[in-house]
Amino acid sequence: MIRRTFLAATAALALVTTPALAGGHSMDIVDTAKEAGSFETLLAAATAAGLVDTLKGDGPFTVFAPTDAAFAALPEGTVETLLMPENKDQLVSILTYHVVAGKVMSTDLTDDMMATTVQGTDIMIDLDNGVMVNEATVVTADIEASNGVIHVIDKVILPK
Repeated sequence: MIRRTFLAATAALALVTTPALAGGHSMDIVDTAKEAGSFETLLAAATAAGLVDTLKGDGPFTVFAPTDAAFAALPEGTVETLLMPENKDQLVSILTYHVVAGKVMSTDLTDDMMATTVQGTDIMIDLDNGVMVNEATVVTADIEASNGVIHVIDKVILPK
């Protein structure tokens, strides 16, 4: 557990210190996530769901991005099942539940606020013990990209 936390923190730090993010934020959300190296599962899922072009679009988008470790914590076989073509609708629903239209920075958050996701249902933001999105903890916030912002979370959040 400690090793996973350390690896996630290291990967998140790499995201923040990436030269391409300095100044002009020249990379979009997808390229920023790819450069970080800790979102391979998320990017594979976005590809399988046909969402890459959307996430490379103008936006702006706010993405609550689960790390590879977050996906690995799901029950065994879950990711493989979701990546099957016959489960594309379910995969799209889960991934779009991690996206909010607009650029929402950490300074825009208030305790117990609700945010409507691109999927169509709400997520709850709780600030009582750090920043929580539903049951996931934001481990790194405000990673700016040319078309929005990424907040790294430690769990995959699932729509009800």
